[in-house]
Amino acid sequence: MKNAISLGFKTEQLQIPIINIFPIKLIPKSIRISMKYRQISVSIKEVGLVEPLVVYPQKDTPGNYMLLDGHLRLEVLKTDGEDYAPCMIAKDDESFTYNKRISRLATIQEHYMILKAIKKGVPEQRIAKALGVNISRIRQKRNLLNGICDEAVDILKDRHFPGGTIYVIRKMKPIRQVEIAELMIAANNFSISYAKVSVLIKH
Repeated sequence: MKNAISLGFKTEQLQIPIINIFPIKLIPKSIRISMKYRQISVSIKEVGLVEPLVVYPQKDTPGNYMLLDGHLRLEVLKTDGEDYAPCMIAKDDESFTYNKRISRLATIQEHYMILKAIKKGVPEQRIAKALGVNISRIRQKRNLLNGICDEAVDILKDRHFPGGTIYVIRKMKPIRQVEIAELMIAANNFSISYAKVSVLIKH
């Protein structure tokens, strides 16, 4: 197939010894008192590691890997005394390439993570604690895609947007949901106000 988009990483995950993973930047010890570090730490303890690390194999030293993405997650795993980390193997050793192709935990990905945790039997209260939100927010995130067509979900699956944006789109029929999702992608604007304006656009 011509013009096919190739993935920037291998799809399978590997459990790699942490001693064989080498960061590309230093993490100051003071980071451990930051809110972000505490959130990641609690999340890993309560739910497990949601996003695997992204590493690149070192050709000169087989078995060793350069860490491209996940420095805080690796730091938390080290602090917790873990020996292995789940990793995805990048095909390119430039971290910006990975960051360009794969976004952070997107809104819909977070929804799927919550559903996965619930399916595993993790109580909603524990998930709320892990993510630093109240339980009503977890229930909103759990029900995020109710009434959203699959095509719109596919368009927005790797994007960050407020939960309220979905509530605006949900009021539309499937064909308009897709159109609004495409408009937001084209404008790179996923705000609630832009979604409301897009709803008013006539074709």
